[in-house]
Amino acid sequence: MTVVPKHRIGVLASGRGSNFESLVTATRNGFIPDAEVGLLVCNRPAAGAVQRAERLGVECLVMEPLPFADEAVYFERIADEFQRRGVTLVCLAGFLLKVHAAMLRRFPGRILNIHPALLPKYGGRGMYGRRVHEAVLRAEEKETGCTVHLIDDEYDHGPTVLQAVVPVRPGDTPETLAARVSEKEHVLYPEAVKRVLLGLSGKSEGAGK
Repeated sequence: MTVVPKHRIGVLASGRGSNFESLVTATRNGFIPDAEVGLLVCNRPAAGAVQRAERLGVECLVMEPLPFADEAVYFERIADEFQRRGVTLVCLAGFLLKVHAAMLRRFPGRILNIHPALLPKYGGRGMYGRRVHEAVLRAEEKETGCTVHLIDDEYDHGPTVLQAVVPVRPGDTPETLAARVSEKEHVLYPEAVKRVLLGLSGKSEGAGK
C-alpha cells in the first residue's frame, strides 16, 4: 500500500537549484516528515535546477513569462499547476521574479522565500546572489547570514520564520562568503519548512475538533 504524504511542496527556482535539492533530500530522508516535493516550476530553461529535477525524479515545468499576456496571468497559471497537484506550501529557491498578488491570494501565508542575508539588511529589488555578498563586504560587516520568511507584496519582506548567522572572515571574497552562506541555507530552509508544515498540520487538526 502506497502512503500518500500529507503535504506536497511546490518549488519555484531560476538558478542552480541547490536549495531545491536540499528540500527534496530533507523530505526523502524524513527530516521534513509526511511531505514530498511534488513539482518544480522554473522560469529559465537553461537553469541548473531543471537538470537537478530530472536527476532527482521530480516533475518539472519550465514556464517562461513572455508567452503570457501579463504577470497576473502568468502567476495564475503557476498557481493552477501547483493546486492541480495538491501543493500545500510553495517555496521560492533562488526565484528571481517578484511573485504577483494573484498568486499570493491563492496561497495566503503559504509561500516561503530564502534570502542570503539577515533581513531587513541587504534586501529589496535587485538584491540577490553575488550582489548581496558584495554589499555585505563593502559595508565591512562582521556577520551576515540567511533568512527564511513568508513573502508579501514587497521584495524580501514579510514575517521572518528563521534566521541563521554566518561570520564574515578577514579576506573573504563574494565567492567564499557565498559558499558559507549557501551551506547554512541548506540547513536552515528544511528546518523552516518543517516548522511551517507542522504549524499547518496543527491548524488542520484543530479545525476538525
